[in-house]
Amino acid sequence: MKVGQWSWVFNNVKTHLDFKTVMGISRYLTTFRAATLKAITASPIDELFRRISPLGNPSISIVPILDQWVAEGKPVDKKHHLQLCIKLLRQYKRYSRRSRYFPLAASDVAVRLDLIGKTHGLKDAENYFNSVPKQLKGLEVYSSLLHCYGCFRSVEKAEAVMQRMRDLGLDRCIVASNSLLTLYYKTGNYKKLDTFRHEMEEKGIAYNAHTYCICLSAYAAQCNVDGINNILQKAESDRGRTLPWNFYTVATYAYIKVGHMDKALAMLKKFEALSKGNSGAYNQLLRQYATLGKKEDVLRVWELYKTNMKVYNKGYLAMISSLLKFDDIESAEKIFDEWESHVPATLRYDIRIPNLLLGAYSRKGLLEKFERIVNQIILKEGKPNARTWYFFAKILLMNNEMGKAVNAMKEAILISQPWWKPCDESLAACLKYLKEEGEIDEAEKLINLLVDKDIISSEVQVKLLSYVKDGNVDSTLDGLVILDGSALHQGGEEADDDGID
Repeated sequence: MKVGQWSWVFNNVKTHLDFKTVMGISRYLTTFRAATLKAITASPIDELFRRISPLGNPSISIVPILDQWVAEGKPVDKKHHLQLCIKLLRQYKRYSRRSRYFPLAASDVAVRLDLIGKTHGLKDAENYFNSVPKQLKGLEVYSSLLHCYGCFRSVEKAEAVMQRMRDLGLDRCIVASNSLLTLYYKTGNYKKLDTFRHEMEEKGIAYNAHTYCICLSAYAAQCNVDGINNILQKAESDRGRTLPWNFYTVATYAYIKVGHMDKALAMLKKFEALSKGNSGAYNQLLRQYATLGKKEDVLRVWELYKTNMKVYNKGYLAMISSLLKFDDIESAEKIFDEWESHVPATLRYDIRIPNLLLGAYSRKGLLEKFERIVNQIILKEGKPNARTWYFFAKILLMNNEMGKAVNAMKEAILISQPWWKPCDESLAACLKYLKEEGEIDEAEKLINLLVDKDIISSEVQVKLLSYVKDGNVDSTLDGLVILDGSALHQGGEEADDDGID
């Protein structure tokens, strides 16, 4: 298949599968999800969960299914059955799938408040909170509201909730405290973070492992080595507390961030000692050894991983991306072929895995290899996401198929999620081409789309519109230097961050 044919093929497949409405990124079990799933499948409630989980439309009520379950004479226990199902559905981000089969307790209100915030937004969450009876507005509900404000990075409103919790004597909760610390970390309010930490210590609120992780991440973001050392010492000297493996993965990233690779490796060895039998831990080990340039350790951990447990999609993602850090495309291809041999028999198709190779091929201009993976995606009925279209645009640019490249770039932007952004160089090439061809209207549409998707600011929009309308192609904006690293939030080839959620 020639490069000029790909747009036609992808568009046919896209129309057939309605890619614009399918954001098919598979999510596989974390340790927490696995524990919840084990609890469900180990009990008679397994059948009820299997009846609830396939419902595809979030607007469909599960109450009729529960009615039928009861009509069949089968038990429904709120605490051990429904809440367990709801917990797992939340882990799969099936937020709309909730039931009012039983009267709501405070814990149910807290969960529902969280779900409303994630499915309908902050305003609806606030309206729901205001409608909750006063007798149910206790620690759990206020903590959930504080978490909602944290998710939307609303510092003032989160602080107001914490003050209300102080007034009610509910401010000694470590979960709520961690929510506020996380908000301060993610918004760069490091002075407020330190002040609130001191308040916690004065009140005798004991840190947990997540508290230490937040602090490590905050000090790493500030390149504060002394702060990292102090938190590590405090955590490891905390009597009666066993630190989990994910504490050491955060500590490893912290030392990598500040350039202390020897200390990072020491943390990684502690991490590995706690990781046996945990897929999430193995995934992090692969990535971190790769980041530290330890290829032999990457290969060693991969063999341990396959020996000790079944490897799911996230494991193949971690291994292939780790090998590509060493520019070892040949080995990455072998792992890809191994993964593909399990699809669809034991693993679901996950577009992120072929995307890793497409990215590598597009960077090196390996056209024939790119074509092979594209054909395999089509044969497997994979669902291209924004990165797939972006890499498609990039290889088209390299082959001077400019018109098709612009169309592929538009498709990438249209279906992109907020955490994905195209790289500035590729965008610049597309806009420059449209200007050279005199397609000013199309250039304006592309620029406006970038604003609509929050990829560029309105200030950058004005400058780019001025360029495509009035600027000379060979002017100082040649190559669109305005699209430097500060104009875009994240490049299209960058992986997701491994920070604190």
